[in-house]
Amino acid sequence: MIVPTIRELVDGTPDTRRRHVDLLRAVAITAVVLGHWLVMTVERDATGRLTGFTALRDAPSLHPATWLFQVMPVFFLVGGIANAISWRRHQDRDGTAARWLLDRSARVFPPVTALLVAVAGGAFVAGRLGVEPGTVAQAVHLVTLPLWFLVVYLAVIALTPLMYRAHERWGMTVPLVLLAGVAVGDAAHLASGQDVWAYGNFAFAWLAVHQVGFAWEDGRLRLTRRRAVALLAGAVTALVLLTGPGPYPVSMVSVPGAAMQNAGPPTLALMALAAAQLAVVGLVAGPSERWLRRPRPWTVVVGVNSMILTLFLWHMVAALAGAVLLDALGLLPSADAGSSAWWAGRVPWILTLVVVQAVVVALLGRTETAATRRRIAAGPRASARTTGDLSPTLRWVTRTPVVVGAYVAAILGIFVLAYAGLGPHGPFVIPTSALVLLLAGAGVLRLGRRRATVDGLRGRPNRTGALPVGGTVSPAWRSSPGRASRSGGAATPRRRSRAGTGAR
Repeated sequence: MIVPTIRELVDGTPDTRRRHVDLLRAVAITAVVLGHWLVMTVERDATGRLTGFTALRDAPSLHPATWLFQVMPVFFLVGGIANAISWRRHQDRDGTAARWLLDRSARVFPPVTALLVAVAGGAFVAGRLGVEPGTVAQAVHLVTLPLWFLVVYLAVIALTPLMYRAHERWGMTVPLVLLAGVAVGDAAHLASGQDVWAYGNFAFAWLAVHQVGFAWEDGRLRLTRRRAVALLAGAVTALVLLTGPGPYPVSMVSVPGAAMQNAGPPTLALMALAAAQLAVVGLVAGPSERWLRRPRPWTVVVGVNSMILTLFLWHMVAALAGAVLLDALGLLPSADAGSSAWWAGRVPWILTLVVVQAVVVALLGRTETAATRRRIAAGPRASARTTGDLSPTLRWVTRTPVVVGAYVAAILGIFVLAYAGLGPHGPFVIPTSALVLLLAGAGVLRLGRRRATVDGLRGRPNRTGALPVGGTVSPAWRSSPGRASRSGGAATPRRRSRAGTGAR
């Protein structure tokens, strides 16, 4: 069951944990899910086939609302805080970058693999049952849309050891240089009319926000209340100017057919929104931290975070299932996007998707929480039998080149899938090469985690090119005194953060 795990996590939360960081993560992903559902419109086309599209295409009046629902900057900010704490704590144990990647991969790749295996299997069966290929391809394209984000975020995670070293040396200069790169990419994009010149912004923009997370965590970013108010005012002013008389669109998410997009690739306008969100985060940090000391709100936040990837990865599957269900019942809302009738239809639409999503999370959330449940049940002195014994010939799976290669292969598989476009692409509709790369990479990483755990339990000595031993991977929510929680919310006494009002 998931509930006992949540209770264990709540009861084991250290006093040093900065709980508002977990709240930000939960709010960010929830806003993304609700935002996608809100603008998604499903109806039958002239041929009688169900088809879906974004209401943003036909309702420009909705574009300002994207300033509220485009919260990817918040997620990357939180990711920077979490990864800084995790990486520094790992360094304190004399760990290597490869072992750190193994630890981080444990949470991400199992639910991603489960989604893609289910989608590929479902598409294959649908094709054999005679479902029209175009319909299957459209459904697969819809449910895999969220994966583009994971490509960027996983790449940022992989670069954390290198980028944290740059942060320790140059501090806030690093994100400023990265923002300059965004400006150069935008200038080239606007001058040429070709967004290919700004593709580097995918790295520059999100790495910049991630670096700000580093500075927030260690106190280099001293965002007092007065500074946060000034930053918010300046960022909103810049955003209005950039999207009004300036060359950037109002919508902060992609709009089909638009000459320029703020999210793909990211623009200076999106970075202005990120600055505004940073200011808001600083203003609410103190009050939210105090509020989350209450058991009930903290339990809700813990519960959402324990299944956050399942919620994100499967929310478009829930949308597809909800649309089919409402259509079968004759209750599918249909009206011009942005009209009063359309808004009225959003209520039953979103309520239905919430129910479907709850069922999906209840059935599949175990995939994401399995590792945490096993660690809690086993405890720190689990025997090698708990993790399974592995042949000595498999020691190579913990070596740095193998771990990095497997991680890159898995990311490349998701990249190929996310950017393949509308299929079908072979018998599984999704590109077979993408499926092979992801499964192979994730499989090697899983073997590497098991091998590293077994070696640690046996006290195997360190070897050149191999991962150092250090015992089992400690549960993410258990933090020893003076150490930060690996999941990214605990403050570390030896380096107090002064970021934000009330942050500790």
